[in-house]
Amino acid sequence: MNKFIKRNYAGLMVFSLGIAFIAVGVYRVEIGTVFMKAAAICLECIGIG
Repeated sequence: MNKFIKRNYAGLMVFSLGIAFIAVGVYRVEIGTVFMKAAAICLECIGIG
């Protein structure tokens, strides 16, 4: 296990940071805003919005 952590340290740190940012966003109740923006972007991509 120790070799795995040493080889993938940067990847594990980026993964941990991503999880932390997701947790902060959920804590701040921003998930609704994110979904609304994602839906708008998807609709613009296919030419409806």
